[in-house]
Amino acid sequence: MIKTLIFDFGDVFINLDKQGAMQNALDLFKIETFEADMINTNMSYETGNISTEEFINFYRSKFTFLTQEDIVNAWNYILKDFPRYRLNFIQDLASKKRFNLILLSNTNEMHIDYIKRYISFYNAFKNCFDKFYLSHEIRLRKPNTDIFEFVLGENNLNPVECLFIDDTAENTRTAEALGLHTWTIDETKEDVINLFSKHKDLF
Repeated sequence: MIKTLIFDFGDVFINLDKQGAMQNALDLFKIETFEADMINTNMSYETGNISTEEFINFYRSKFTFLTQEDIVNAWNYILKDFPRYRLNFIQDLASKKRFNLILLSNTNEMHIDYIKRYISFYNAFKNCFDKFYLSHEIRLRKPNTDIFEFVLGENNLNPVECLFIDDTAENTRTAEALGLHTWTIDETKEDVINLFSKHKDLF
């Protein structure tokens, strides 16, 4: 029996434009692919190991023709709309108190600050969850095993009683290896609000 639902944030609740953001960044930087130092810097930022100021300074020193505003706008380009009906879904779920609700997201400081500024119901959304884990705050990120072990351990969870919902197969594979049930949601044709009709066998 599922007792705990663990949700990703991006492309589960808030819509993302991953491909558009990547192409926008490549065009802005005038490069064809992200280099190793850029990937490492992005990961360090996502796990809170460097500050927003250090992150921006890295890109400004690498691409001297860019302003701070250019970099911030490019970084936040990925973030799109958050349909209110998904807020209604999680609020309804929280009100029933049937499940322990956890959010587990690879989210950095700049993105969450943007969301707080432009998503008027962010606090209402956050308050639906028993635990709200962002990678830059806990200094761990998916798909690494340690982030799932951290969540399981801190909340004294039995993996077989957990369902993890994420849009990235690499993340759900790690969760499955630890014994969690998973749903790799296809954001192009599936929606989190259909969780219970999609997975009747688990409930």
